[in-house]
This record gives sequence, structure tokens and C-alpha cells, in this order.
Amino acid sequence: MDADRILDNIIWHALTGPQAKIAVGTSRARRYAPGFAPLTGFADAANPDLDALIPFCDPDEVIFCAGWSGPVPDGWKVVFEGTMFRMVWEGELPAEDSAPEAVPLRAEHAEQAVALAALTRPGPFGLRTPELGDYVGYFDGPRLIAMAGERMHAGAFREVSGICTHPDFQGRGLARQLMTHVMQRQVQRGERPFLHVMRENTRPRALYQRMGFRDYLAVPLRIVRQQPLA
Repeated sequence: MDADRILDNIIWHALTGPQAKIAVGTSRARRYAPGFAPLTGFADAANPDLDALIPFCDPDEVIFCAGWSGPVPDGWKVVFEGTMFRMVWEGELPAEDSAPEAVPLRAEHAEQAVALAALTRPGPFGLRTPELGDYVGYFDGPRLIAMAGERMHAGAFREVSGICTHPDFQGRGLARQLMTHVMQRQVQRGERPFLHVMRENTRPRALYQRMGFRDYLAVPLRIVRQQPLA
């Protein structure tokens, strides 16, 4: 399949490809299994079959849908709507490890990772998210203060995600070091890094551009939940 076609609907290709074993759903609609972030993918992203996911969602759960801006189906409510940029890396990386003291994040770090993500809001993050790929962090004593890792994976593309730093430690370049560390591993494996950033997050987006990422696609993003019966 053409690489651009994979990237155009990357969530669907991840959930039906390399990450199918950690997805639930149907031949038209899939999502990451409980414990991971509630990201959804659809065979036709512009016309998502939301009802197909009802058996796989809690009634009050919110789910994230990318690439859809059309009419909202009956029985569903949009609780957030915005635009994110899908950015693809085209730069150069340093030859040496950018974060040789980075600590691999394991199951015992999951609660700290979730807490840091809740504080800094890099995107949806679940207890099992670090299982999606290489996640690394910096610690101040026992406390996790910065992290970066991998989320979606399809074709040659691997997403850099969960990029965040505790507010008390920002401005030191920690997340950038960890991010570069993750990207170095990806390139060594023959993968091409990409990431997502919300339109309003202008400072991180400018940083990613300086690091060699370019805008590939502006993607509508909606967070929806089932509409309670009257």
C-alpha cells in the first residue's frame, strides 16, 4: 500500500495491522482495548460507524475520532472539537544517544506515567499505554518528571507520543532529549517518526518544526460519547 494512504488513515491501519492484537471492534470500526487510550479507527474515517463500537465502549466513556467533521449520528454527542496537525519527520538526528541516562518505563511506572500525562495533557493516556512501544523517562529521585514514547505503528511509520515534562522541570530540554532518543531508535529500526499536535499548541509545534518535522495533514479531531436516552 502507498505510504501516504497509510498515513492518511494511520489509526485504522495501526488497529488492523501491527496493533490488531490490542484492538477490539469490527471490520469497519476498531479501538484500542480497555486500558489503552480510547482512540478509534474506521475503515472510512470521514464517515465513522460509531454505532459499531457501542458493544466495546462503556455508556459514559468518551472516545477520540480523527478525520471526521460531518454530521453527528443520532445517539452521540460531541464534547470537544478541534484540529490537530499530523507531522512527519524529515530532519537529521545526532549520531550519539541524546539521553543515555533515560530510564525505560515498565509496568511499575504506569501510575506515575498516567499522573504525569494527566497533569501535562500531552494527549489521551491509559495505564497500558507504555506497552505500545518504547517509553523512556527521567526521574528526580523516585519521581517521574519527563517522558516520551511510542503509540501508533503502521507500515514504516511509528508515532512519537506522550511527550511531556512536569511543570517544575520545564525549560531544560528534557522532553526533547527523550523524544530524540526515541526517534533515534526508530530510525535505527528503519521506521519513520511522525507525531500529532493540536493546532493551538503553537510552541510545541514550532519546536517540532525546528527538529525537522513538517506538517503532513490538518486532521479534524472530535471527542464523543453516547447520548443518554431521554
